[in-house]
Amino acid sequence: RVLPTLLFQDFAARAPKVVVDMRAVPYVCKGADVMAPGIVRVEGEFGKGDLVLVVDEKHGKALALGESLYDSETARSTKQGAVVKNFHFVSDKIWNFVKTLVDS
Repeated sequence: RVLPTLLFQDFAARAPKVVVDMRAVPYVCKGADVMAPGIVRVEGEFGKGDLVLVVDEKHGKALALGESLYDSETARSTKQGAVVKNFHFVSDKIWNFVKTLVDS
């Protein structure tokens, strides 16, 4: 399976999104899975196992890329537990490596 990085803007523009509250941001940016209580809303439709983009509620900035543990309908209604398995996040090794390529 090939995963796009967070710097791949075409994917980020069209990907289904899980929007998290600002309290969840530091955890997601350290690699934590996205938990139901931190989700503000789900944008777009997706199935279990699909890639989703995790964004913050204030700026809509991409924070992480992960695998949905539920379909979008269930993700919207789930009240507890993990909803997205975090694979790639801002400031991880992949992010830092790709950023050096983009910035040079």
